[in-house]
Amino acid sequence: MPIHFDENRPIFQQIAERVEDDILNGTYGEEDQIVSTTQFSRMFQINPATVVKGFALLVNEDIIYKKRGLGMYVAAGAKEKIMGKRRKRFYNDLVVKLLEEAEKLQLTKEDVVAMIQQEKRG
Repeated sequence: MPIHFDENRPIFQQIAERVEDDILNGTYGEEDQIVSTTQFSRMFQINPATVVKGFALLVNEDIIYKKRGLGMYVAAGAKEKIMGKRRKRFYNDLVVKLLEEAEKLQLTKEDVVAMIQQEKRG
């Protein structure tokens, strides 16, 4: 479970995204216990407070929750929440900017779709 931290973004956000990735790819399912903050901090040699802060982001978004004395667990519907959030971010951060740039280059939406299909074919 290698992880390389991007120096340009807070580590706690990257930790939250890593857990989200693990939920999306099926490493963790609904109601599964996730790795503890202590285990996570030891694995990646980071401050446990940073891990706690990353997990807190996910708790605030109802993606994980704490069972007192047992640890952190994946909330019901977490995968759908993550997908919804990331789809919105994908649209806003990538699609909108892509279409704005395409407009500057006088490319139609059809041109962009054709380029994507061409890339997909190899």
